[in-house]
Amino acid sequence: MIIAKSRHEIQLMREAGQVVASCHEALRSFIREGVTTMQIDRFVEDFLTKHGMIPAQKGYKGYPYAACTSVNDVVCHGFPSDYRLRSGDIITVDMVALHKGLHADSAWSYGIGELSETASRLMQVTEQSLYIGIEQAVLDNHISDIGHAIQTFVEGQGFSVVRDFIGHGIGRQMHESPEVLHFGPPHKGPKIKKGMAFTIEPMVNTGSYECTVDDDGWTARTADGGLSIQYEHTLVVTENGPDILTKLA
Repeated sequence: MIIAKSRHEIQLMREAGQVVASCHEALRSFIREGVTTMQIDRFVEDFLTKHGMIPAQKGYKGYPYAACTSVNDVVCHGFPSDYRLRSGDIITVDMVALHKGLHADSAWSYGIGELSETASRLMQVTEQSLYIGIEQAVLDNHISDIGHAIQTFVEGQGFSVVRDFIGHGIGRQMHESPEVLHFGPPHKGPKIKKGMAFTIEPMVNTGSYECTVDDDGWTARTADGGLSIQYEHTLVVTENGPDILTKLA
């Protein structure tokens, strides 16, 4: 069941989303060569808790950290560790804030030092694909119109869209209906209605879209060792179009 959000619920999600957005903004200065991904996780946990939020990923289905830190060939759900970032790395930091029973979820990506032309293009294309998908989140479009627009753009740029991990409804639960695929044909699935809240979070690879999962049961990697990157926002649908809750006001 797709649950439309009330004004009160949207306001709480917006408050959570603003903290998440502020944390990503602060990470721009914190993330640099030599910083470990575990230090990034601690930064995220400290930031969220200091702003009155609960880091909702920590403990979710046994996930042990406040953030996912996915470097280079890691598609998503990368475990923080003592790995020190190096020039040329690309990293996605994914976090979810829980605020008075409501969630906001956003992933953002960061380049370290001098990037290859491929890595730089991958970041640009993936971020652009997120906003191309968001443009489709309007009344009476179908959910699949989002994924079709993303896939069409990404593949036109010579990259591939991950199939194994998708966007999702969000609200009182971290994951709700509907499923938001980032690929597929248009005009399928539920129609988009006022009050629907969901994430759009394309993961884009330089090579094949296929993934493998490490023995930890979480860390997903590109099957061919290519680079992957992700950008994600939480939004709510309004009469005037998509309202991004995890973007700084």
